[in-house]
Amino acid sequence: MEPLKTPPPFVLRQFPYPARALDVSGGQLAYVEAGAGRPVVFVHGNPTWGFLWRKVMAELEGLPLRLLAVDLLGFGRSSKPRRSHWHSVEAHGRTLLEWMGALDLRDAVLVVQDWGGPLGCWAAAQGVSRVSALCLLNTAVVLPARFGSTAFHRLARMSGVGDIAFRVLGFPLRQLHRVQADRRSISGDVARAYRWPLASVRDRAGPLALARMVPDGPDHPSVPALREVEAWVRGFPGPVELVWGRTDPILGRALKRHRAALPSARVTEVDAGHFLQEEAPHPIAQAVRRLAGLPE
Repeated sequence: MEPLKTPPPFVLRQFPYPARALDVSGGQLAYVEAGAGRPVVFVHGNPTWGFLWRKVMAELEGLPLRLLAVDLLGFGRSSKPRRSHWHSVEAHGRTLLEWMGALDLRDAVLVVQDWGGPLGCWAAAQGVSRVSALCLLNTAVVLPARFGSTAFHRLARMSGVGDIAFRVLGFPLRQLHRVQADRRSISGDVARAYRWPLASVRDRAGPLALARMVPDGPDHPSVPALREVEAWVRGFPGPVELVWGRTDPILGRALKRHRAALPSARVTEVDAGHFLQEEAPHPIAQAVRRLAGLPE
């Protein structure tokens, strides 16, 4: 097992948890862990990494919880598969399932955002009894009635142009502040910390691949696995909470279909953008406490 890359001081000051690694299909999966007790698993999306969860974790420290924030393959300190075709819902889901199995995680609270939703839920659907409570944040685990396409995803699908934008120019890592309610929430050393793991051009296959994994029609390769995810979420027997940034230009409007699909879920709307962990960590932490059966 290769040693994990050591973050620079400006990252460690904000995210001091020591990283661990586990060999999985496709490479090494990096994660951080803090505390002891009922597992709480945090899964990020595109193009972030476990750093995204630091404020939520800080709110939950000291409680009887085992906090685990994983870096998807291609992101953070995990291995970086350099071929875009490696990336799929099933491939990422399998690595998360292997990781959960190796750590023998059971009765976990699963907290997911963006692509972390479909990927984490696909793994949970295959891992019987590993997840017993679910917290969804600005994600897409319920497919839309009609598929559309944003300018962001159309750019990703453009052959050549998309590769240059994502791989060479590092898009969208320098634009994360644009999807926030308060653009200052991702600036300075915070913005630098998001860019740090993908500083090398050769490591940037992940953001482009996940952008291309977003379906633009019913025949897209991601759709069968995403339908499995949706079926599992709709039939999930445990408690579910939705915490949603209402000003998110990417998935803010997706709350409507998730609320309709999960009528018994508790919903908390917050004045935050896409990466609501930066702007509203407290309501997320409160939802985790409730799902874990702890007093608020």
